[in-house]
Amino acid sequence: MAKVARTKAAKKPAPKTSKKTPALFTIGYEQATVPAVLRELTRAKVKLLVDTRAVAASRRAGFSKKVLAASLDEQGIGYLHLQKLGTPAEGREAARAGDLDRLWRIYAKHIKTPDAQTALGELLTLIKSGQRIALLCYCRDPRACHRDRIVAAVQERMRVKVEDLIPPLM
Repeated sequence: MAKVARTKAAKKPAPKTSKKTPALFTIGYEQATVPAVLRELTRAKVKLLVDTRAVAASRRAGFSKKVLAASLDEQGIGYLHLQKLGTPAEGREAARAGDLDRLWRIYAKHIKTPDAQTALGELLTLIKSGQRIALLCYCRDPRACHRDRIVAAVQERMRVKVEDLIPPLM
């Protein structure tokens, strides 16, 4: 399956968006390879990947900040790390423990901090520029990831068409 438009959908060509409603994509790399993630981003015509991880390092080869940015650059895709939109350490611990309620409480408090609000403002500016942007984190399921909360915060401030890109499994 290639993407989810907030409902499961079959693989299709990149969606067309109107000038009035910009597209915002999300993608997680859990159980995916770098080439699979790059193919999804390229198919969706993403021009900027916004890394929303608090720590842009990964035990998964190819997904740490510098290596990922270089791979994206080879595909003509920009990279930006908005660290302050990432989940704080206690939220990551809750996620690893499977305690999503606790994760969401922690993230709800975090997203209201001045640093997170500044990063969110930067993201909004980028979206308003019309650039095709994808938010990146580890979680495959966007509804179990803080990307979903970032999308909700964006949607409180502006209208966007959200597409969750789901790369094929390894």
